[in-house]
Amino acid sequence: MAQDGSDTMNARILVVEDDGAINLLLRYNLEAEGFAVDVVESGEEAEVAVSEAPPDLLVLDWMLPGLSGIELCRRLRAGRKTRGLPILMLTARGEEGDRIRGLTTGADDYVTKPFSPAELTARIKALLRRSSPDRLADKITVGEIELDREAHRVLRNGREVRLGPTEFRLLEFFMRAPGRVFSRTQLLDGVWGRDVYVDERTVDVHIGRLRKSLIRGRERDPVRTVRGAGYVFGERE
Repeated sequence: MAQDGSDTMNARILVVEDDGAINLLLRYNLEAEGFAVDVVESGEEAEVAVSEAPPDLLVLDWMLPGLSGIELCRRLRAGRKTRGLPILMLTARGEEGDRIRGLTTGADDYVTKPFSPAELTARIKALLRRSSPDRLADKITVGEIELDREAHRVLRNGREVRLGPTEFRLLEFFMRAPGRVFSRTQLLDGVWGRDVYVDERTVDVHIGRLRKSLIRGRERDPVRTVRGAGYVFGERE
């Protein structure tokens, strides 16, 4: 997990790159910084992945088989739901004209190969800060619940809520998108990661623990079960 957890905790990065060695390098370095990383190898796969579960940032290779990175970038910028998605273009093209083309197509930043993993990570963090300042703030508040990433502390109506590390990550994941329904699979991917095998029933167990810690007396349950769909965070009016 990253040293600076307030910057990257749970941010999802989709890497679109057809070079296996670069994929491994990116996944290793980005996960070491605390990001949740998904990797696909074609523009078509990326388009489907973004439509199903939009990431927080896209690292997009210029040269891809089939649907090119430039064309995918153009399509995403034309989409109502994806026009604001932060996109960092990754490519071997280093000429000024190519850089300008990538930026004018809609990329937010541009890194040429070979690249420094440290520089790439710094650029990703900078993009996330600019695009989602609330997400990267040390504190998140939803209703009467406040979560402090840096202090690893949760308060509800001023009362300290003691949570285990998994319940803390689960609550933060929910609080980043209040009102959104998450399936158990999405929660597994976002909180545990795709490379970890965890049974879906484990989600129910940790939801139960989270609820038990959050609720005292007649306080309302901020985590609601949506039958046949999953869970949603956010107190009813």
